[in-house]
Amino acid sequence: MKAVIIMGSESDRAFTQKIINELEKYSISYDINVASAHKQPLDVLNIVKSNNNERGVVYITIAGRSNALSGFVAANSNNPVIACPPFKDKTDMLVNIHSTLQMPSNAPVLTILDPGNCALAVKRILEL
Repeated sequence: MKAVIIMGSESDRAFTQKIINELEKYSISYDINVASAHKQPLDVLNIVKSNNNERGVVYITIAGRSNALSGFVAANSNNPVIACPPFKDKTDMLVNIHSTLQMPSNAPVLTILDPGNCALAVKRILEL
C-alpha cells in the first residue's frame, strides 16, 4: 500500500514536501514522480501502467493551471486519484480549483486543497 505522487513540475516540490511530511507521520510509503500530462504524457502513462496491477495505491496529483494531470491519471487507472493543486494566492487558487474540479466523464478525481488533509485522506482510503 502506498501513495504515488505525481508532480506536474519540479517547481511543485516545496508544496509536495508538506504532503510528504504528513504521509511520513502516518508511516505511509510513497513514490515521487515529476511528469507533466501536457509535456510528458508518455511518462505519466508509464507511471500509471507500472502501478496498475498493484492493490492499495492512491495517486496524489499536484498540478495547477490547466490540470490535465489529474484527469489523465484517473482516466488510465482504476485507483483513487486525489488532486491537491498548489497555489500562490487566492486568484491562483481559484484558477487551480476550477481546472481541477472540471474533469471529463469516467475520470473521477477527488480535490483536496490542504496538504495535511490530502495525506489524511490517503490514510483513510488505504485503511478501507
